[in-house]
Amino acid sequence: MSNIEIIKELYAAFASGDVDRILELCDPDCVVLQDDALPWGGRYEGLDGVATFGLALGGTVDSVVTSDGLFEAGDRVIQFGRSRGTVLANGAVFDMPEVHVWTLRNGMVTTAEFYTNSHAMLDALNKVS
Repeated sequence: MSNIEIIKELYAAFASGDVDRILELCDPDCVVLQDDALPWGGRYEGLDGVATFGLALGGTVDSVVTSDGLFEAGDRVIQFGRSRGTVLANGAVFDMPEVHVWTLRNGMVTTAEFYTNSHAMLDALNKVS
């Protein structure tokens, strides 16, 4: 499989909630990075870190990523699109642009970097219902 095909498979696993497949596509030393300002943000290492990140994100928001495009740049796959969903604690709805940068080696994800409008997300998280 090409790197783009691997990332497409990863998004399909996210969409179906197939945690086992997500972990199979990640290197045992995988690193996940997102802005520290977000409740699920920070640096997560290893497969336990990937799972911890997923639990923190899923425990805070119910969201879906809609991809507008994917392209390959060396050992990276860049996905750009939108993140849409609801904050679980207050019901606030969000819809914002996002970019994911995936680094792969030997057919496995070694780094996942997630970028979104942190200020807008924090506004949604802190919205009073």
